[in-house]
Amino acid sequence: MKYLNNLKSKWSISSNFQLGVIFFVFAITGSISLKVTLPLLSFLKISKETFSEIFIGDILYWILRILIIFPIYQILLIIFGIIFFQFKFFWEFEKKILSRIGFKKFFIKDK
Repeated sequence: MKYLNNLKSKWSISSNFQLGVIFFVFAITGSISLKVTLPLLSFLKISKETFSEIFIGDILYWILRILIIFPIYQILLIIFGIIFFQFKFFWEFEKKILSRIGFKKFFIKDK
């Protein structure tokens, strides 16, 4: 319970219900982003077999797959955040994550 209270404090969340909704959004977004990525990879004709003859083909396949999943996940996170009335939380979360990976210049700090 202490861990959940720490998360609520860190994320500025007031209720356990809101925390549950946020966990649900993270879970559903992760699952659906994987489900959406598989047909996209198939459409782009990207599979493990495509990279089988390359020395580090498995590693290249997974790097490419992660690079494709990442933006899909980010977009779906915002969409499901809107659907479950948690846009503000997920928008702040997105800005924080994207700032950490080098997109900081696109987000002006709120004063």
